[in-house]
Amino acid sequence: MIRVDGRTLRCADVVAAARTEGPLGIDVSIAALRGAEHAWKLAEELSTRRVVYGRTTGVGANKDDTVESSVEHGLRLLRSHAGGSGDEMPPGQVRAMLLIRLNQLLSGRSGISPELIGALAEAVRTGALPLVHRLGAIGTGDLAPLAEAALALTGERPWVTGHVPPVPVRAGDALAFMSSNAATLAEATLAAMRLDTLTRASHAVAALTYVALDGNPEAYATPVHEARPHAGQVACAAEMRRLLGMHQTPKPGRRIQDPFGLRAFPQVQGPALDAIHYLRDVLAVEINASTENPMISTVHNDAYHHAHFHTAYVSTALDQARATVHQVAELSVARLGDLVEPEFTGLRPFLAAGPPGSSGVMILEYVAHDALTELRQAALPATLGTAVVSRGIEDHASFSTQAARAATAACAAYQQVLACELVAAVRALRMREADLVELPVRDAFEAASSVLDPGLDDRPLTEDIAAAVGVLDRLARI
Repeated sequence: MIRVDGRTLRCADVVAAARTEGPLGIDVSIAALRGAEHAWKLAEELSTRRVVYGRTTGVGANKDDTVESSVEHGLRLLRSHAGGSGDEMPPGQVRAMLLIRLNQLLSGRSGISPELIGALAEAVRTGALPLVHRLGAIGTGDLAPLAEAALALTGERPWVTGHVPPVPVRAGDALAFMSSNAATLAEATLAAMRLDTLTRASHAVAALTYVALDGNPEAYATPVHEARPHAGQVACAAEMRRLLGMHQTPKPGRRIQDPFGLRAFPQVQGPALDAIHYLRDVLAVEINASTENPMISTVHNDAYHHAHFHTAYVSTALDQARATVHQVAELSVARLGDLVEPEFTGLRPFLAAGPPGSSGVMILEYVAHDALTELRQAALPATLGTAVVSRGIEDHASFSTQAARAATAACAAYQQVLACELVAAVRALRMREADLVELPVRDAFEAASSVLDPGLDDRPLTEDIAAAVGVLDRLARI
């Protein structure tokens, strides 16, 4: 049961909603519904005695055009903005978008009608999904996808799954419903939580490689990281010590200094852990925020025009997360290179086991570098540009929408990189018959071994990589 009250929605709730096909258990706060109704009545009253953007005026560059606050004006706004294009939005993102928008509306500052909130809640509860397109936002409000969703609630646009009884659009509902980045926040939240899972799994993958390569434990020692105590770095080193059973600093490994893939792992993983933690904090604020412009304040009995639709916090946090994860992925590819090198493993080149000239896992490096290149492209900053639209009145954009899409792409590429390293690490440990009995990382080895083909002959590794991707969620929980 997910509590929806405009204040306490969690990123984990958004992920749960996205993964739930069909009805979703939600507990909608009665007090929040009453607050939203109060704001609606106030917005209606304010529109009779002062200028209220989008209700008594046009929108964008039409802000100075006086209009009659009416149902017809609202429908025109929705119809004109429901111009989304491109592919259909994935069902999980649509479910997450609807939940986030419902929660934001229950913050009680939109001035939206109770009927429309009720219809949206029913869609979330029953799992009904409107037809929504991906393209139509630049980080200053998801106008096109939300307009499409609103028109589905009114009965004017189709549903992909299920439906709810049509409700009328009241005067002022149109802009109030569209004035949000719920679609962008949905994708950003799903990507952020996936990156969180993958970075946690990467500790176990790196630990398996450490064992396969007889790493030097000094790089993770507590005194080392107490000397430069960045939070993420310290946490990474502690996690590696836990997985590798380093209650005390053991004797040095085979080398006085390991390659950077092992030795610098805490220093590179740390910034990614910190960046993802910050991103989650930003999103936790955003999915519970009132972003509607204008904001209807029942406390102050007035409307306020503002710029909460601008999502610079989200876009910059996403850019930072993708950039730091790319660096971590570079280390994973470097460790993969070490795993196929006899100097580091004492095994045959490419972990081959067949006749001379056998290729073993040679192809993994090519797959990993291909995926790393895709990740590198996805890591390019989305915030180093802007857009000037609506006849110049809207003269800056955060591009958080594009940053969120890039984060989704980064997740897909990063998990391929980790999977390639995992396949090689497990193979090396099998060939060495490494003793993992007393190490917590043994659980990771057994989880991966249970899904990876034990054969060492030259064969396609496509299914091995896919199986390794599938086990990463389990490794994140070890």
